Amino acid sequence: MSLLVKICGLSTRETLDAALEAGADMVGFVFFPPSPRHLSLETARELGRQAKGRAAKVALTVDADDATLENIVETLRPDLLQLHGKETIARVRDIKAKFALPVMKVIAVETAADLVVLPGYASVADRILFDARAPRGATRPGGLGAVFDWNVLAKLDLALPYFVSGGLTADNVAEAVRVTRAGGVDVSSGVESAPGVKDSEMIRHFIRAARATEELMVR
Repeated sequence: MSLLVKICGLSTRETLDAALEAGADMVGFVFFPPSPRHLSLETARELGRQAKGRAAKVALTVDADDATLENIVETLRPDLLQLHGKETIARVRDIKAKFALPVMKVIAVETAADLVVLPGYASVADRILFDARAPRGATRPGGLGAVFDWNVLAKLDLALPYFVSGGLTADNVAEAVRVTRAGGVDVSSGVESAPGVKDSEMIRHFIRAARATEELMVR
């Protein structure tokens, strides 16, 4: 099975085009004001049109209410909703039912104890994304460049498709996939020159590295 590559936090036409031309499977757009990658609905509409039919569009939200989600869905027309907050299992189920879109639930990981919630979320979500737990006092739950111990997932038995994220770069993506056996990788800060500032060459380099990892998996 091929490795899915997601570039998250895109905010300009130039860097989105770099991701699309390099073959990203998914492109992520952030709707969370504390994030340096937060998009206005107007910008999201423009970028959504640019990405349409070229990669799956993912809308990342953090504990968003229904009105916010409605605006995002109507504007971006995403293919997938990524829930990156403290949404409960019931809330994930309600969002899926209301918006009729696949959902990827993010689970913050630091130790194996953090996986205790996995069965519940796996019963309602379509995909799981494992990300590094944000340090105490952080103003946002992800996109911080933090790496978690991938060995926590080494013996994971999960039928649901899952992604790994958190501090990924072109230099460590191969090891992350080898250890976690994830079917997808998600990068944001690892392809930036500064917080929220994507670098087109870093995007291309990461996708090349991820594809090389894919070739090794096939062998």
